[in-house]
Amino acid sequence: MVTGFASELTWQSALFTTSSVTSAEESAPTSRFAGVDHQLADARSRLQRLSPRAAFQEVLWRRATLVDIRPAAQRTSEGEPAAALGALTIERNVLEWRLDPRSDARLPIAAPGLRVIVLCQEGYASSLAADSLVSLGIRHATDVIGGFAAWRSLGLPVKA
Repeated sequence: MVTGFASELTWQSALFTTSSVTSAEESAPTSRFAGVDHQLADARSRLQRLSPRAAFQEVLWRRATLVDIRPAAQRTSEGEPAAALGALTIERNVLEWRLDPRSDARLPIAAPGLRVIVLCQEGYASSLAADSLVSLGIRHATDVIGGFAAWRSLGLPVKA
């Protein structure tokens, strides 16, 4: 009986040895980027980013759909684009599913030729999100330089 207990203890302690973690790390694929800043620069290299004013003009003239990807708490505390602009709120965690025309969870507006302008708080997450949409074939996706903070600071329309 003691022998069985000892082998079980050895087996359980093997779950926590550093050698199994090291082996897992060694077999993990190498990263494509030298950090998130490099990933962001790579994403932005495929986008024709817009100033807040240019984005506003495209949305105002109905040439593009503004998509706010910020979480509800951030929209509540920081504000939102004016309702008259027809901006869509699609939180980041479901963006691709809602705008990919091939997705079963797509919105009715989802189409390959859709012009999407992604908006986050400061223009970082939106670049990664817009690039993800471009990778899905939504070629006209881009984002707003400086995000909603820049939009608001320029006095562009926000919800009252």
